Amino acid sequence: MQLTPEHEQIRDTVRRWVAQEVNPHVDAWEAEEIFPAHQVFGQMGRLGLLGLNKPVEDGGLGLDYSYAAVLAEAIADIDCGGIPMAIGVQTDMCTPALAQRGSAELRAEFLAPAIRGERVGCIGVSEVGGGSDVAAIRTTARRDGGDYVINGGKMWITNGTQADFCCLLANTSDGPVHRNKSLIIVPMKARGISVARKIRKIGMDSSDTAQLYFDDVRVPLRHCIGEEGMGFIYQMEQFQSERLWGALNATAMAQRAIDQTIDYTRGRQVFGRPLLDNQWVHFRLAELQADVAAVRALAWQGVEMVVRGEDATRVATMAKLKVGRLVREVADGCLQFWGGMGYVMESPVSRFFRDGRLTSIGAGADEVMLQVLCKFMGIFPKNA
Repeated sequence: MQLTPEHEQIRDTVRRWVAQEVNPHVDAWEAEEIFPAHQVFGQMGRLGLLGLNKPVEDGGLGLDYSYAAVLAEAIADIDCGGIPMAIGVQTDMCTPALAQRGSAELRAEFLAPAIRGERVGCIGVSEVGGGSDVAAIRTTARRDGGDYVINGGKMWITNGTQADFCCLLANTSDGPVHRNKSLIIVPMKARGISVARKIRKIGMDSSDTAQLYFDDVRVPLRHCIGEEGMGFIYQMEQFQSERLWGALNATAMAQRAIDQTIDYTRGRQVFGRPLLDNQWVHFRLAELQADVAAVRALAWQGVEMVVRGEDATRVATMAKLKVGRLVREVADGCLQFWGGMGYVMESPVSRFFRDGRLTSIGAGADEVMLQVLCKFMGIFPKNA
């Protein structure tokens, strides 16, 4: 895809903001295992970065998806994976369905302040017993007068301890599992919502991850996004955006890890010469570079499809599958060339090693991506 000067202006804006306002604080936020989402998102909102492809009437810039793709790549300049992931939740995971299907009233109440960075969002799909198997979720939202009454729990909720609203997937009827679910915007201050715990992880330290409980939580029926019973379909559409975002961001993170490793091995003297001068080292880095470029091209093919209004699910799924595996390979290969320094917490490559591992799990595990692709290929068993 041919990027314009306007695309590059956005990339430059993001990189300047990251260098000045984010990276100086990342080590402290990683140690605290949380970052100030309202502060960071507020800065992004004032720069116009949270609504690049959102409707102008809601405060967005109304640009096509390629501009959001540039943002996904540019925030890989942040010195950790947790903060970019939290940003991605705000821009590409909890708001696409709201922007595309939500009523004008619902968008004004929740999307517009999210674009301004005044409200932090989260996405509530995964549960203790239903993560990759979205159809298996058990949280319910039953009608009672003019309200939904919500009961259940959600797990692995990024931004969960700081969020102002949740885009919640819940069962709103007892019908077929693919037609009984709805996406509902739930204010996190509603009575009956509790943060059961903040989950500690092996990576993505600065991103707060919560387990949530919903006990007779009431929200108006008008908080339903689009048609009741269409939530599963809407969420599959959101996954397209989420998986493309993951592929774009993760390939940019992998590229940065390769670049940092080149700099480190060029300066590290081993047996009287730079480590980079060893054929195995520079050949291996060249091979990883070729793989990153290939997966990035696949992701941008998906971006072009979205811009043209085409269904990019198949390409987004392939990109998500391949980038998850590639990130593991790049992280392990680069870390090896850092030697002992690669194994210490202060090393950027060790943080990439820890943070990047989630790529093969979040937004659908590798195995789910393979199932989706097999269905597209017509080779998935009919009785499975």
